[in-house]
Amino acid sequence: MRNPIIAALDVPTAEQALKLAGDLAPAVGAFKIGSELFTAAGPDIVKKIRATGASVFLDLKFHDIPNTVAKSVTAAVQLDVQMLTVHTSGGFEMLRAAEQAAGEIARKLGRVPPLVLGVTVLTSLDTPALREIGLDGNVESQVRRLATIATRAGLRGLVCSPQEVAQLRPYIPPAMQLVTPGIRTGAEKADDQKRTLTPQEAMQAGANWLVIGRPIYAAENPRAAAEKILESIS
Repeated sequence: MRNPIIAALDVPTAEQALKLAGDLAPAVGAFKIGSELFTAAGPDIVKKIRATGASVFLDLKFHDIPNTVAKSVTAAVQLDVQMLTVHTSGGFEMLRAAEQAAGEIARKLGRVPPLVLGVTVLTSLDTPALREIGLDGNVESQVRRLATIATRAGLRGLVCSPQEVAQLRPYIPPAMQLVTPGIRTGAEKADDQKRTLTPQEAMQAGANWLVIGRPIYAAENPRAAAEKILESIS
């Protein structure tokens, strides 16, 4: 069975990230490099993690005009990442440009195109928060609307909270990969994540990948925490 755990390297320095990745490598399937680490350490941290043989999920959530996003995706593919994110709220043309750019540059480099993941609604948002920014309707309907646009644009993966996975499955192609942040074991203190499930619940709902940050990196023993989660879903 493929290990579905993507461990978030949400630490402030390259040194901490490399140490954490080294400790976790046998217990996880990939590593997420997000905006904090990428801003601090730059593209070199992607190269160093890839040099260990680990898969990288570059989570920078590109959101701009289609041409700019296409160029950003091209740069990411040149770093040999296996997954990357774009905001689905950027619209159909932006999403199509991202997927096309990923495929074109990967073919030129002789690589498998990375999974371009459309981020639907951030897990820190709920229905009142959506209304506050002028979006009518509940979270589920907004996720479904954005997922439909992403599907039309040719994306092969989506990011959604684990709470939307089961409801979303009937509206998307069977092969669509669903990546879920907002994973909590129940032992953590309350935080900014509002739409969460446990690892077991998310996998049972139909998630393909679990992005897990604080329950692993903030644990007293991150490796043991990751192994315990993997055992619970195996």
